[in-house]
Amino acid sequence: MILVTGASGSIGSRLVDRLVDAGHSPRVAGRHPEALTARWPKLPAFGLDVARPGTLPSALDGVTAAYYLVHSMEPGTEGTFRERDAEGARNFARAATDAGVQRMIYLGGLGRDDEDLSEHLASRQETGRILAEDGPPVLELRAAMVIGSNSASYRMLTDLVNRLPAMVLPRWVSTPSQPIAMTDVISYLGAALDVELAQDRTIVEIGGADILTYRRMIELVAEGRGKHPLLITVPFLTPRLSSYWCAITTSVPMATAQPLIEGMTVPMVVRPEMANALFPEIRPMAFRDALRQATVDES
Repeated sequence: MILVTGASGSIGSRLVDRLVDAGHSPRVAGRHPEALTARWPKLPAFGLDVARPGTLPSALDGVTAAYYLVHSMEPGTEGTFRERDAEGARNFARAATDAGVQRMIYLGGLGRDDEDLSEHLASRQETGRILAEDGPPVLELRAAMVIGSNSASYRMLTDLVNRLPAMVLPRWVSTPSQPIAMTDVISYLGAALDVELAQDRTIVEIGGADILTYRRMIELVAEGRGKHPLLITVPFLTPRLSSYWCAITTSVPMATAQPLIEGMTVPMVVRPEMANALFPEIRPMAFRDALRQATVDES
């Protein structure tokens, strides 16, 4: 029995479809189970909020593998998003242990433990640590920017290109990154059900075929859409100022843009050894192909 939390999200919903296509009948869970039932009327849907421990036991009862795709950068009344994520992970991990879950699969953020990570990336990795400490064995997939029609990072890129004939870019646009196609993320998540776990926390870094700077990503998005924006790099635009600018010029709200942009100042290049060993059949696509696929999904 498989449980997918965050099933209404852009990644969770695609994962559910992939699991159904593979012959599974997963449980779907989220804050609005009626919406999940409307989308997947043949699947059992559960109201689940990791901030409310009482909602967890019924969803986890009898589950052997649970996907943890819960994450919120929205402002809240109780603590920071990092504090809320940590508490939610702790609640879920303990409930999963009580229910006898055999493995959890978690999608976190790329970034090395010994680096000066942004609060967002540090929170993503802290969530993985809490899940492993308080719950069953965890397979933690770490990814950088996900290229998909509904991902916030992709929307920022395309909105900037579509709306602005010229852009003032900060120095951190030269930071290298290894974006990954949404399709490839779903492939890794689906295959994670069958990977043998030899330890309590198995970390796998996943990325696409190309390593690019954010400036180069903007150029390739513009090229694919027949745009020719003027790009001017300046030394004084901080991540916070950049997030204000993105909130004004794109469809991504400030609460989401700021932690995403702060994370872009850290190199996001994978160490592929573990992914190659555990998922030898997956060959991630190139950035241009990921863009083409996302563009088709938009239409």
